[in-house]
Amino acid sequence: MNWTELLRTEVETVYGTTMRLLDKVDPNNLEWKPASGSNWMTVGQLIQHICNACGAGCKAFVTDDWGLPAGKKTEDLLPEEVLPPAEKLPTVKNVDEAKRLLAEDKAIALQIIDKTGENDLANRAMAAPWAPDVSLPLGRHLLQMIQHLDRHKSQLFYYLKLQGKSVNTEDLWG
Repeated sequence: MNWTELLRTEVETVYGTTMRLLDKVDPNNLEWKPASGSNWMTVGQLIQHICNACGAGCKAFVTDDWGLPAGKKTEDLLPEEVLPPAEKLPTVKNVDEAKRLLAEDKAIALQIIDKTGENDLANRAMAAPWAPDVSLPLGRHLLQMIQHLDRHKSQLFYYLKLQGKSVNTEDLWG
């Protein structure tokens, strides 16, 4: 298997469909969230999360810089610092900002994939901070970051469906 080719193809596909879904977001609906249940992100918060769901994570895996304060490790953080409740999450200001941020995140993902190289993608094994006992090849971790974006893209798809927007399977899969 060629990790570089696989990852680049997945990035192009997932970011492309995500960008097209952003075109369907009503800029006046960024505060919308599902009416039932709890701990839902608003559309704006979900989009903010989407805009750093992949490239930033890919970069963190490759550089081992998770943006933590000096001397801190993931296990030193409180659970709400690792995974804050929805009401504490940041939001995008507007859809144009989201498109710019998503394009920047895509550029980071592609740059990291190319910079890392096939040998490290296939052979450099490591554990994620949230699963320190599970060592996987770096390529697998980067694929999981792309899948992370893809799953939140699907969440945006269903948010749009719940809002009555005209979306279908082609919007979800490209």
